[in-house]
Amino acid sequence: MAFFLDNQFEDEKFRRRGGINPFLNLEKTSVLQETRTFNETPLSVRKCIHVLAKIIYLINQGEQLGTSEAREAFFATTRLFQSKDVTLRRMLHLCIKELPTAPDDAIIATSSLTKDMTGKEDGYRATAIRSLCKITDIAMLTAIERYLKQALVDRNPAVSSAALVSTLQLGKDGPTEMVKRWTNEIQEALNNDNVMVQYHALGLLYSVKKHDRLAVSKLLSKYTRSGGVRSPYATCFLIRIACKVIEENEQDNNSQLIGFLESCLRHKSEVVIYEAARALCNLPNLSGKDIAPAISVLQLFLSSPKPTLRFAAVKTMNKVATNHPATVTMCNLDLEHLISDSNRSIATLAITTLLKTGNEGSIERLMKQIQSFMTEIPDEFKIIVVRAIQGLCFKFPKKHAVMMSLLSTMLRDEGGYQYKEAIVNTIIAVIEANPNSQETGLYHLCDFIEDCEHGVLATKILYLIGREGPKTPKPSKFIRYIYNRVILENPTVRAAAVTTLAKFGAVCHDLRPSILVLLGRCIYDTHDEVRDRATFYLRVLESNNTSLINQYIVDSLQSSITGLQTLLLHYIENPTVESFNVSTVPITTAPAEVTTAAKTDDLITERKPIAPTKTRQEEFAEKLAEIPEFASLGPLFKSSPNPIELSESETEYYIRCNVHTFQRHIVLQFDCTNTLNDQQLENVMVDVEGEGYGVLGHLPCPVLKYNEPGTCYTLLEMPGDPSEVANTFACTLKFVVKDCDPTTGEADPVGYDDEYVLEDLSIGINVLFQKVYKSNFQASWEELGPENEAEETYTLNNSKSLQGAVDQLLSFFGMQACERSERVAEGKNTHLLLLAGQFKVRKTISGGIDCLIKTKLVFDGSVNIRVAARSTVVDVSSLLVSSI
Repeated sequence: MAFFLDNQFEDEKFRRRGGINPFLNLEKTSVLQETRTFNETPLSVRKCIHVLAKIIYLINQGEQLGTSEAREAFFATTRLFQSKDVTLRRMLHLCIKELPTAPDDAIIATSSLTKDMTGKEDGYRATAIRSLCKITDIAMLTAIERYLKQALVDRNPAVSSAALVSTLQLGKDGPTEMVKRWTNEIQEALNNDNVMVQYHALGLLYSVKKHDRLAVSKLLSKYTRSGGVRSPYATCFLIRIACKVIEENEQDNNSQLIGFLESCLRHKSEVVIYEAARALCNLPNLSGKDIAPAISVLQLFLSSPKPTLRFAAVKTMNKVATNHPATVTMCNLDLEHLISDSNRSIATLAITTLLKTGNEGSIERLMKQIQSFMTEIPDEFKIIVVRAIQGLCFKFPKKHAVMMSLLSTMLRDEGGYQYKEAIVNTIIAVIEANPNSQETGLYHLCDFIEDCEHGVLATKILYLIGREGPKTPKPSKFIRYIYNRVILENPTVRAAAVTTLAKFGAVCHDLRPSILVLLGRCIYDTHDEVRDRATFYLRVLESNNTSLINQYIVDSLQSSITGLQTLLLHYIENPTVESFNVSTVPITTAPAEVTTAAKTDDLITERKPIAPTKTRQEEFAEKLAEIPEFASLGPLFKSSPNPIELSESETEYYIRCNVHTFQRHIVLQFDCTNTLNDQQLENVMVDVEGEGYGVLGHLPCPVLKYNEPGTCYTLLEMPGDPSEVANTFACTLKFVVKDCDPTTGEADPVGYDDEYVLEDLSIGINVLFQKVYKSNFQASWEELGPENEAEETYTLNNSKSLQGAVDQLLSFFGMQACERSERVAEGKNTHLLLLAGQFKVRKTISGGIDCLIKTKLVFDGSVNIRVAARSTVVDVSSLLVSSI
């Protein structure tokens, strides 16, 4: 980042001095016409070099040359082989390498390039090798194989490196047999005294052997010994190979390789020392004690006079502090000195690292340091600090007041939209995670919208106030801030403020008369949207109908926007005498929560707008609707939130199942992967057996090739009694297997039937319930009334904690947790879990049946629960409490 900004600064100084790019406004046509210069006699070397530079510039700027244009330019450049000038010849080689050349045309230059490669002029032998390997077809390489082998061990380091790198490029799609025969020459080059030749030779040797685990192990054993390689770059590459082997062989004893990494910490090269320290810090399954030597080395780099070393060390420590903060704590004093570093990137990383490693007693001191530090850095660095403060709020919830105060001060300071948005999102995230900070955070946000110049942020904050404000002890304090927005803001914010007022009136009965007066004033607004909202909410509140108020004001829209659009388009394209039924629109799987800031430690240079994405269920609905066999099943009610694994990923066939629920049917979608490279499967299907369900048909996967995913389906008819839905199915993968060549992938024409037993598939009652969010759970609970309530008491012996029991109940019922009841506060022995959902019904009934669950959990060695369920149908309530 700092290097990029410095380059921009240098470019700006260059422009101020009057400097211009000599190739700024080049035209392809005029440059191609200038290639006629190559035919002049005598040849102007300087002019030819200039034309070649123009061609290379155009190609590197993305200019596309047509086939005829590229051929003419290539033929024109080949005439320059007549010149003996070294500079011109090197430019010629570079231009030939960059020009798109057909294999038939390349033959013309091959002999000249071969002559240059084997000549005595070292000035352009290396460039000739690079160009020749770039334009020569692999099938024609046998003609120059002897010359390339000789170049690998050439006495000139530039020639040897060029041959090694070109050979590496030739085998990038997998080492050819010809390259494998050069192992002796490559190993000889690895003993070269030149550091770059050693580095390139090691890279080529690893590319040849990387698919052979034993060969890689021998390579590491040979060259990780003391004095194996002298090049620091080659040593860095060995470190990376060792790390990859350690990660792949987590179960094996890697003490020798880890010992090699630790020995590199004592290397004389700073590059090797840092690479080894970074590698140790990034290795999985290492404790803080194991990486302590690496942290000690990085601590020395923190006081280095070189900015690059300081930046590298503090960046690595910043990542380590996420998982091992105690290990980095010993460097806090050095990190504090870096806060005043002239490089703002280093200073930002230092302060964010301190925020991760700080303890509860140092919070106040850190906040004071940050307050003076924030005025000196640009917005992109401020955002990183804000997100680090968010993590600190989660780590020390009791100190939320101090950090909230700092965030409020930042909101009042100067800054752009992204900076302000990051602060707002951080405050919202803290409010949601820590109920004790709710009232303080809301007041800080209310103060901010008084002078907020960003309408999007004001709308987001008003939505949050409407959702959380009525639950505070004194909700009347927020009315002044909300109504000020109705008077002073633009129409978009005014409309949001009207909706927020209506939510206060719907939930706070003592404030409703005052809210009605304020809404009555809003009906005279100059904007249609504001007037319409005020009029609508006013009539709903005046009706005093609890059901209407909850449906149209308290609970937000539950319908899927994408699903609604799809069904409306289908309704318009297929006219019918029946009215459009809104109850057929699929509901959203989660409430429209305020998006919180993403957690990242990367430096931000640019933020791109995030395009709206479809939910997982909406993607499945579109995919299933395109299958003719499933077109008559009706709208998709629910898809399983996560795929169910029926085999392990390391087995021959990796199978996962997604369960899709329709009105009367269940579709089992099996995602299959064949992990055997010597087999090709055809007519792949999964046969299921279970009581109460009828198997109506299979949709097999025609072909399942090696490592290419495929999908097959099984259609089931659901039992008529909802209590029989929970079931376990025996699954068997059936297919026709054909042997195939692992290299070419060609399969034998004749195969044979085979099958593979999978793990059992369990389907619970959660397939019958869709998530529905209730903003005011208690109001919805009272609205349903006790008439259809059912209650039972259970003991969960397999749960060791309240949070574990809550997670089990959420998965079992498949309903939406309301009012953040999915999180259990630390140190609590009791908890109340609130769930809301919609029960799937038969086609004879429109829409679904709303149902609510109150679960009281008590932990006294085991978890005891009391489940109370309410719905509009007593059978649904009984089903919920009796299914555990």
